[in-house]
Order: sequence, then structure tokens, then C-alpha cells
Amino acid sequence: MPGARPAGVDRQIVALAVPALGALVAEPLFVLVDSAIVGHLGTDALAGLALASTVLVTLVGLCVFLAYATTAAVARRVGAGDTRGALQTGVDGMWLGLGLGVVLAGAAWLAAPTLLGVLGASGGVAEQAVAYLRWSTPGLPGMLLVLAATGALRGLQDTRTPLVVAASGAVANGLLNAVLVYGAGMGIAGSGLGTAVAQLGMAVALVVVVVRGARRAGADLRPAAGGILANARAGVPLLVRTASLRLAILLTVWVATGLGASALAGHQVVNAVWGLTAFALDALAIAAQALVGHALGAGDVPRTRALLRRTLQWGVAAGVVMGVLVGALAPLYVRLFTADPDVRRAAVTGLVVAAVALPMAGWVFVLDGVLIGAGDGPFLAWAGVATLVAYVPAALAVHAWAPPGAAGLAWLWGAFAVLFMAARALTTGWRARGTAWMVTGA
Repeated sequence: MPGARPAGVDRQIVALAVPALGALVAEPLFVLVDSAIVGHLGTDALAGLALASTVLVTLVGLCVFLAYATTAAVARRVGAGDTRGALQTGVDGMWLGLGLGVVLAGAAWLAAPTLLGVLGASGGVAEQAVAYLRWSTPGLPGMLLVLAATGALRGLQDTRTPLVVAASGAVANGLLNAVLVYGAGMGIAGSGLGTAVAQLGMAVALVVVVVRGARRAGADLRPAAGGILANARAGVPLLVRTASLRLAILLTVWVATGLGASALAGHQVVNAVWGLTAFALDALAIAAQALVGHALGAGDVPRTRALLRRTLQWGVAAGVVMGVLVGALAPLYVRLFTADPDVRRAAVTGLVVAAVALPMAGWVFVLDGVLIGAGDGPFLAWAGVATLVAYVPAALAVHAWAPPGAAGLAWLWGAFAVLFMAARALTTGWRARGTAWMVTGA
């Protein structure tokens, strides 16, 4: 629809973004619930959760291409009128996700002490971290299946089904955590097991929906080497892009570990809230992925430009609102995570710094969504490496010279949320100004 009106674009953005917002917010609620429940087991347990959840989220995050690449590919095929091919791409992506999940689960269980040791875990913190990571690894195949199935549904412009499943999973996760951590007396291990069970249940629900759609469209449900390899090849650039982001996050955790147990526990709170807001802002990026992929698949360049402009406006505005809420209310909601005054002080300080950067983060996340929807993975891979290179010296400077405690955590989040995000905004913004990313057709 060339020359689409802003009101029409807004309606489509809202129709996709609102359900996607619910689904995306439900995911970081897993971490928030785990943090709130485990935080009352003590500082060692909360610090251990910070390290273990970082490893787990990193493993899953590296495979986010299962959702992103699938969304873009499915949306393009739908835009080009090939529904059967779109669903076949989704089925192939799920097979890839299942295989990767099984491999990663086994590797993470075996390497848990080593991985956490690299992040600086020791003593009681290390013991707690290993327990959580090992009990949560059975859920990895489910987590990756959720990514692939969600990507297929988003490409079909169905964000409501992932919302229902994610919300149900979040509720189940909270109940299971409470029962297993306190009722069964499993401690932090119960939190890991509860998360794993909830993720496996979500995977089953989403796979059933995609399989039903594939059968109706006549797609083949058997694993096809060619289709699985095609999905893997399409995901490689996004894997590089995501790896650069995860390395930045891991570096941030490593620096936080050196600032002391209170700062590390405070960092876990800041990181959990940042994840919640980031996923909320990313709802607009999800809408951009699906709509831009569909528009380019249909060969509609004017509509693609209209979507770019409008989603960016929404992203910055949403970032302003989220920033005000996160910064102003920080002294109130940190009490839900810990009773330790030093941890509270560090968390509030870091949250205020992070809040300042949220409008820019909204811009960054939407641009990422637009370029992912366009299939511009190679550029995003190079941009990811460049922004990581820009961030590393700043993080190392914080590690070398920042004081421990709240002040050091403020400097760390200034480097991550402000400098790193600014580098991402500059690179993706420069790309979006041109036309090289607007390749049309299926």
C-alpha cells in the first residue's frame, strides 16, 4: 500500500506491538520472579543467580536468531503470497532450535563450574550459581523451541498466541518457584527447576499451534536437512551480532563482580529491570520486523519508509515514558528484591543512570527491528563488532579505576547504557538513512 497514511501505520503497529509487549514482558518476568524469590535466601544466593542467569540468558540470547531470522523470512514469504513456504520455514526453524537446545543443555550442565568461574564466582556464590544453572539446563531445548515457534508466528503477524503462552508460562514459573524453593526446600535449585519446567510447557503449546498451521498449508513436518541448513545460514550474521551484544553483557557482569558482592547483587536488580524495559521497548521492534519484512516481500518501498519513520517515533516516546518510571520509582520497587541497605543503594543508583539512557535505547531497538526485518544481517554483524570494540575500553576503565559499591555501579551502567547504546544508535542510524537495506521480494 504505497503512501500509507500515518494513522493506518499506527493501527498496524499497535495491533502487533501490544500483544508482543505482553509476551516480551512476560519473559523477563521469569528473571524478576526468580530474583525476588531467591533474593530472600540471602546475598550469596542473589549474587549466584546474577551469574548463573547471565550464562543461561547468554546461551539463549545467542540463539535469538531462531526468532529474528524466522520472523523476517516468514514475513517476506507471506508478503510474496507463499504461505506454505512461510510455514515450512517455521517448521525447519523449530527442528534447528530443538537440536541446538539439546546440545547446549548437555554442554552447559558439564561446563557450569568452569563458565561461572570465568565470571569470577567463588565460595558460596559459586555454589549457589552452579546449582541454579544445572537445574535450569533441562529447559534449554524448550527455550529455543519457544524462540523458533514465536518467530514463525510473528512472521504470520500473530503476536497474540505467543502472548497467551508467555503469560501462562510466567504464572506457572512463579508458582513453581514458590513451591519448589520454599515448599519443597530446594533453595535456589528449585528456582532453576521451576523455570525449566515452565519453559518446556510453553514450547509444547507453541509447537502445537505452528504444526496445526503447517498441516493446513500442506507443509512437510519432517526434518529437512536443506531447510534446516538454510535457516542456520540465515542466522549466522545475527548470531555474530547477538554474540557481540552478549559479550558486552558478560563483560559488564565481570566488571560488576569486581565491585564487590553488594554491587554485584545490585547489578542483578538493575539488569533485571533493564531487561524488563528493554523487552517492553522491543515490542515495537517486533512489530517493525514483521511489517517491514511483509512490505519488502510485497515490493512496497514507500510503505517501508513510512514504517521506519513511525516506529522510530514510537520507540523514542516509549523510551521517555519508561525512563521516567524506572528512575522515579526506583527507591520503591528495589525493596521487593532485597532488604540489604547496601544492595538497595547500589541498585537505585544504577537504575537512575539506566533510566537516562532509555529514550536512546528505544531508538536503537526499533532500528534493530527494522534492519532485522529487512534481512540486513551482515551489516548488523559488522556493526555489532564495531560497537563492542568501542565499549571494551570503557568497561576496562571502570574495572581499573571505579570505586566499589554504588558509585562504581553507576560508572559501569554509564558505560553500558549510555556509551554502548550511543555507539549502536550511530551505526544503525547511519545505515537506515540509506537504501542498501531495502531489498524487495521473497
